[in-house]
Amino acid sequence: MSKTIQEIMKVSPIVPVMVINNVEHAVPLAKALVKGGLKVLEITLRTDAALESIRRIKAEVPDAIVGAGTIINIETLNAAIDAGAEFIVSPGTTEKLIDAALKTGVPLLPGVADPSQAMALLEKGITAMKFFPAEAAGGVPMLKSIGAPIPQITFCPTGGVNQKNVKDYYSLSNVGCVGGSWMCAANLVDAENWDEITRLSAEAIELATA
Repeated sequence: MSKTIQEIMKVSPIVPVMVINNVEHAVPLAKALVKGGLKVLEITLRTDAALESIRRIKAEVPDAIVGAGTIINIETLNAAIDAGAEFIVSPGTTEKLIDAALKTGVPLLPGVADPSQAMALLEKGITAMKFFPAEAAGGVPMLKSIGAPIPQITFCPTGGVNQKNVKDYYSLSNVGCVGGSWMCAANLVDAENWDEITRLSAEAIELATA
């Protein structure tokens, strides 16, 4: 039985936001992240390699929970699901996209940046959301402010989250996990420095949960 988005958010404190340009990097990158303790992976649909990367990781990294990010319309939604995405993440929301996503039954983490957007999704029964772009949209103070009147929503803040502020975000009562990309930065992936990616992944968990 597939997990709900709330269950997926509890698997790892941090969700790596992965931009994969070379499909040959997909499996070793996923294995390096999982080895470091990060088992929930978001593959952004920003590159031509993204959909095939999802397929390969699904087939070859059984411990990973593979999702698709940058879902911005019906076309990318359907393509991600066809590729086997186990959850989908959007940077923002439109009524058309959210309604279509809910009909698929695939776990959804839609992006919001303010209380009004969060309330609109809450009306549709959605209680797990991506807070994006986290730092630019007000960061930790904004999440605290939203949490007071709308405590039933759990967020995954993404965008500007790094080693220095990850604990500040993760320690909030209305944060279930955080999204970050520093442990799988482009220079590390291009250099195929899988050991360093594993080290940074393990360190990220320690930083968030210490």
